[in-house]
Amino acid sequence: MKIALASPTFPTSIRDGLNQVDHLSRDAAQQGAVIVCFPESFIPGYPLTDHKPEKATHQQLLDALNKVCEIAAANAIAIIIPMDCYEEDRFLNTAHVISPTGEVLGYQTKNQLDPSEDNFWVPGTQRSLFEVNGLKFGITICHEGFRYPESVRWAAREGAQVVFHPHLTGSDATGKQITDWGDSHSPYYEKAMMMRALENTIYFASVGYAMKFQESTSSIIAPDGVCVAHQPYGHAGVVVADIDTEKATGLLAKRFKPELYK
Repeated sequence: MKIALASPTFPTSIRDGLNQVDHLSRDAAQQGAVIVCFPESFIPGYPLTDHKPEKATHQQLLDALNKVCEIAAANAIAIIIPMDCYEEDRFLNTAHVISPTGEVLGYQTKNQLDPSEDNFWVPGTQRSLFEVNGLKFGITICHEGFRYPESVRWAAREGAQVVFHPHLTGSDATGKQITDWGDSHSPYYEKAMMMRALENTIYFASVGYAMKFQESTSSIIAPDGVCVAHQPYGHAGVVVADIDTEKATGLLAKRFKPELYK
């Protein structure tokens, strides 16, 4: 089956973000993908010093989620849409999963916040496994997928064939321009993507924004650690790849012996 990663530009507004979701989801569906994932906190946009997304109300976020459900149903494609979320008195960084018929299947919270995020979001407390069209997958969000491999191992041990990894690295203001995937002089992020796949024997699908100075790019890594597809640096668009779910055995993850670490 085919999976897709959407690398949009940073949204200027919720409306702009939804327009990009519509365009890129349609592109992914036309290429035969069964599911498409967007970057971290895409609605309304990750808070950065060089990008200040609008502060969204609870109702605005609900309306945006409903619109993404309509987009999924119109294109018959499942969508993972990372977005801010109000849950009672908690403000969370989440990734909602929407079925190809437009049904919200649930969401994954970001549980391991970066220290810089402690005053913005509240950490989540649960992990979830999802299934769409026979594809079993988990989600780990940015910092926790890069620096807390336990989040990926949990999903692999529960039967995930793919772990999607919405993230943000880089800036539109300053930084270094990367040209070669996994270059030894580049930041460690793409090496971490490779390891999350290899150490668990699953696919790892990491997706970020298209930015002027990216520190990593949207990439689909096979269970043997090989990058099978990635988006060109700095270019908005969709990367689609065929995956062989029979190769995603989770062998190494399932051989883990937690009793040795009590």
